[in-house]
Amino acid sequence: MESKRIYKKLMFAIAAMVFIGFLGLLVWGMLNKEPITGLSGITMVNRPAPDFTLTTFKGNTISLAGLKGKPIVINFWASWCPPCRIEAPLLERTWRAYKDRGVIFIGVDIQDKEEDALNYIREFDITYPNAPDPTGEVSIDYGVSGLPVTFFISRKGEIVRRWVGAIGEKVLISSIREIME
Repeated sequence: MESKRIYKKLMFAIAAMVFIGFLGLLVWGMLNKEPITGLSGITMVNRPAPDFTLTTFKGNTISLAGLKGKPIVINFWASWCPPCRIEAPLLERTWRAYKDRGVIFIGVDIQDKEEDALNYIREFDITYPNAPDPTGEVSIDYGVSGLPVTFFISRKGEIVRRWVGAIGEKVLISSIREIME
């Protein structure tokens, strides 16, 4: 009888702690104004961008090391990814607006069939270089765990910002301006 009473009190205390923890997390989430999605992977920021060499869908070789000294935007995407489809027109428009200012855009297609990727590129009239990551090595090196994800690399070759999820125009433009400095 006594052990049942102690057990009930213990279970009540545990349930109360879980509830209080959940409530605290809920309050923190409501008060936090930062977009959690956009900040995912913050640990990659202010580190050298991992080098890679890929062959574009047009058969050209693109190497990050060969682009050192230029501001670079790398977008990881897939044709089957709905948020990727949402941001694709904005990325292309922005590329066209900034390419003459020396900003390099690179699209990295992951987990996709080549035919689907090429159809996606045609559908959105994407003109900046795009390449598949057939082994997934580049995606792993960049810590890509969800799509889309966009990296902004400074002229020094450091990752300045990482944005997970469909990027908006305001963040895209401000991030590009930051890496152009």
